[in-house]
Amino acid sequence: MSAPSEPLALLPGGAESLRPRFRRRFPRIHRSALWRRLFHWRQLDFEFASWQMLYLLVSPQRVYRNIYYHKQTKNQWARDDPAFLILQVLGLVITTASYSVVYGSGTNGFLKALLQLLVVNYLVSGVVLATLTWLVANRFLRHQNVHAADQQVEWMYAFDVHCNAFFTLFVFAYVLQFCFLPILMKTAWISLFLGNTLFALAGAGYAFTTYLGFHAMPFLHHQEVFLYTIPLIAIGYLLSLFGFNISHHLLDFYF
Repeated sequence: MSAPSEPLALLPGGAESLRPRFRRRFPRIHRSALWRRLFHWRQLDFEFASWQMLYLLVSPQRVYRNIYYHKQTKNQWARDDPAFLILQVLGLVITTASYSVVYGSGTNGFLKALLQLLVVNYLVSGVVLATLTWLVANRFLRHQNVHAADQQVEWMYAFDVHCNAFFTLFVFAYVLQFCFLPILMKTAWISLFLGNTLFALAGAGYAFTTYLGFHAMPFLHHQEVFLYTIPLIAIGYLLSLFGFNISHHLLDFYF
């Protein structure tokens, strides 16, 4: 009898029985529905993504109720439509271009700011924060119920939660700040108060939206740990009112 062609065939069940387990642990990007739809624009639902953005500002709980229904119908928590991500990136590009025009930073300045805001602040920070929240949720917040099937938080869902939370931060710290630039760029105390208040609301909004994202998962508990950063933000905000203008420092750094 000839030897099996693959070493995995020597294990119980053969290679075929192990491949599904490897696919679950290490999903291939090119097989993900999210990435497949990225290259089929007609399948992207920008209307629904816009609806989610609106309700993240006025009623974020409704967004996460819809995500729970998505889990019931498609058996996954994470989005399978990249339309939200595309709109978010487009918003960052437009906002960065608007700031660059106001500050006259030119093409090089625009590209430098875009690299910082899009790649570092949004993507790299998002990967780091999504990984941290994913680890915390799976390691410390899951219910240990012997009578129910073991469930885990998907990493892509943790990244979706970051994207949702970042949108709230984006509106306060990027969009509203741009709208109030004539006031924020003055040296009066009211400009310091307004600018720092916007950033405090942005940070608190990020923390609260993150909390809601994990609170929507019924197999987790003690999700309030994601709210613990809000008191720290409040303390930092109060201290900043004694003379540290966040808007001035950040805009000088970027532009």
